[in-house]
Amino acid sequence: MEKDLIKFQKGIKVKFDNENLLQQAFVHRSYLNEHRNFPLDQNERLEFLGDAVLELVVTEYLYLQYNNPEGELTNWRASLVNSKMLSKIANKLKIDKYLYLSKGEQKDTGKARNFILANAVEALIGAIYLDQGWETAKIFVENFILTELPEILEKRLFVDPKTRFQEMAQEKEGITPNYKVVEESGPDHEKTFKVGVYLEKVLVAEGDGSSKQEAQEDAARNALEIKNWV
Repeated sequence: MEKDLIKFQKGIKVKFDNENLLQQAFVHRSYLNEHRNFPLDQNERLEFLGDAVLELVVTEYLYLQYNNPEGELTNWRASLVNSKMLSKIANKLKIDKYLYLSKGEQKDTGKARNFILANAVEALIGAIYLDQGWETAKIFVENFILTELPEILEKRLFVDPKTRFQEMAQEKEGITPNYKVVEESGPDHEKTFKVGVYLEKVLVAEGDGSSKQEAQEDAARNALEIKNWV
């Protein structure tokens, strides 16, 4: 299954010498399970490389541009390189249409797909670095990822979801949120929690996670979206 990558390269303003690297950046491991004779490897090694390149570009930029304390810069960096942000970038670049996925993965358009998209962005950065070098990879990150920083700072998106939802709830409604576990499932060594976040007795949103803390953060994140406080 060939995909036309010429338009994509024009969109990101990077012309690959080895287009196989670009193509490989979009190959999910599930695709190879159904296409054993596909000539390229899956993208996880490129993702591993791209993750390191991305983090260094962002770290260098923040260090040179801001004199804020290390803790603040760490939070800003995390907001720029997390999977939610990278899946947002992937959607802007329309990476979804270039992915090589199994039939099962093609049907899943929820959180799992967003995770795959985020990984594909990291793999893309790794491919750019290998094919065109540090400067081109750096320019790509500056053009498509660091441009999100002003909004992150303006809306305080670097604050974790629970803290942000509490700040907004107190500011907008004068109420401190509370969290309750509404469901537990799975064996003791592999439990899944569903947590509800409430404003007084009103359920605002629910979230899932492998720990209560993770489920609370997911619930807070969902509540911010429902309340349109993002």
